[in-house]
Amino acid sequence: MITSDNPLRLTDRKRAAVIGAAIEEFLAGGFDATSMDRIAARAGVSKRTVYNHFPGKEALFAAILRQLWDSSHTEEAPAYSARRPLRAQLLRLLLKKLSLLNDEAFLSLARVAIAAGIHSPERARDMVARMGEREEDLTVWIRAAAADGRLKTSDPIFASQQLLGLVKAFAFWPQVTMGQPPLSADDQRQVAESAADMFLARYE
Repeated sequence: MITSDNPLRLTDRKRAAVIGAAIEEFLAGGFDATSMDRIAARAGVSKRTVYNHFPGKEALFAAILRQLWDSSHTEEAPAYSARRPLRAQLLRLLLKKLSLLNDEAFLSLARVAIAAGIHSPERARDMVARMGEREEDLTVWIRAAAADGRLKTSDPIFASQQLLGLVKAFAFWPQVTMGQPPLSADDQRQVAESAADMFLARYE
């Protein structure tokens, strides 16, 4: 029996097939060597179908990074609570962030993105802009804590980037640029705790 939602499910399946094929192509050949034709062929769809979902390769790659980011969160990001200690809340947020930064699929695609950005700064700025279309979880939390008078900052975005820099120095850049292994659970907690303590010493 044909139901009205069948076309929608088919569209979703095609979009998922395009994204899956694109991930394989980007990882196999890098950003510049990947074409929309190759992605369409690997996905088993027409090139028109690919463009119906994504206007270009940059938009497709940004969508992949965003999907990886979203899929790393099995639950909603912890919202700011006026009643709970700041350190406990911050640790929970940072440990969720570290789970993404230790995901090998995310790290592999990050290497592709960085290589692509080195050759085209304009492309890199576009990717960053697309990734930043939704405000970062840490920024949202910092903004709420500052509005509640528990953090002292007039620039939550700057404070969030500072905090992420502390984390990525151990849990992103060594893995992406030097091939170091992902952090163990104990190392992740150590990084999260030390970053939270430094951040709160400055802003609480």
